[in-house]
This record gives sequence, structure tokens and C-alpha cells, in this order.
Amino acid sequence: MSDDRPAAEPAPTQRDSALAFNEDWAATVLGLVLLALVLLGVIPTGLVP
Repeated sequence: MSDDRPAAEPAPTQRDSALAFNEDWAATVLGLVLLALVLLGVIPTGLVP
């Protein structure tokens, strides 16, 4: 008799704990870069609403 059960999937927490760069982190990094550019004077304050 063969074992027809599918292979065990990893636990949800194990799969989610991997390093991921999602859109939330991309928005955070972009916001920090824009803030740094404004503070450094690269982007004039007149363009910042």
C-alpha cells in the first residue's frame, strides 16, 4: 500500500518569516529617500505640498 498523502506543507509562520520586500517597505524606503532629498535641498521646498 502506497502513501498517497501530499507532502507536509511548512507551517504558516515558517513561510511568513522569510525576508520579503513588499510594497509597504518599498513605500517606506521611497518616502525616506524623498524626505532626505528635501532636507538636503535637492528638492526645493516649493515643490513639497
